[in-house]
Amino acid sequence: HAVEYSVSGDAQAVYSSAQGNEAGAEAKNGKGIGVDTDLAFSAAGELDNGWTVSINSLYNTDGTVTNSSNQMTIGMGSLGTLQFNDVLGSAANGIDDVMPKAYEEPWDGTTTTSEFNIFGSATTSGSLDYRTPSFDMMGLTLSATATYDPQAGVDAPSAGSVGGDGASGEAFTVKIAHDSGITIGGGNESVGNTDATVGQDAATGYILYANGPVSVGYQEFYYNAATGGADSEGDGYAIAYTAGDISFSYSVQKETTQAIGATAALEEEEVSAIQASYTMGAMTIGASMYETDNIEGVASTKYEETELSVSFAF
Repeated sequence: HAVEYSVSGDAQAVYSSAQGNEAGAEAKNGKGIGVDTDLAFSAAGELDNGWTVSINSLYNTDGTVTNSSNQMTIGMGSLGTLQFNDVLGSAANGIDDVMPKAYEEPWDGTTTTSEFNIFGSATTSGSLDYRTPSFDMMGLTLSATATYDPQAGVDAPSAGSVGGDGASGEAFTVKIAHDSGITIGGGNESVGNTDATVGQDAATGYILYANGPVSVGYQEFYYNAATGGADSEGDGYAIAYTAGDISFSYSVQKETTQAIGATAALEEEEVSAIQASYTMGAMTIGASMYETDNIEGVASTKYEETELSVSFAF
């Protein structure tokens, strides 16, 4: 039952320039050119009972070759899908930020530690997904997922090994799409307690609307930190326009670190981005202008970054 692997890849060259006035800005201001190259390996086969098995691995080949994503998926027909997330790939982490964009998420071009994209991160590696098939009724399409990670927040052990004695984590997501172009979804993730730490919880919810070339979205998140950490919450919105091979987008995300004990809440942090991209066959040209205000909740701090890129898929 030999299965053939297929190989695809991409390469991206990026010119970036940045400036900011936060503490240590002298180490972040400047400009430079970088190259990112990846190779993707995939294989799929069918079992005697009609089930399918697929394997997907992504390798970053910049300098030292590293496995940046690895999953094995078992398709069980009308019973749904099981996916083993060895390195990233969980369904929960897949909805951390679903806002429409022409290039990258706005937090991709900032020095701050964004909590907007933290949903699903504790259960994304070394975990198991169950994904329901899609159910159609009265113009609605419904689907849901459940994720279990026996040791949350750490990488998967090698096959035949066990992880340390840590807390387990669970995550659940649901999505409802309507023929009108509206999609509503969200999820919850929780990590259990250990002798040293009270666990953490995260939640997110979103609504998307697509009508022809226009897509808009709104998303909220809440993160209940583990023992000793401050909770955070925030929201974001985005609008994107695509006409043929050209796309434009504008997005804003805001988050606030809440008060904890005698420590007051921090200033609201705002991250925004204006982006454009143009695709010509296998080549895509992209541009983005990022801006962050009140970095890490510190008032009057600012960071700006501009990126120009050309990428190829092969």
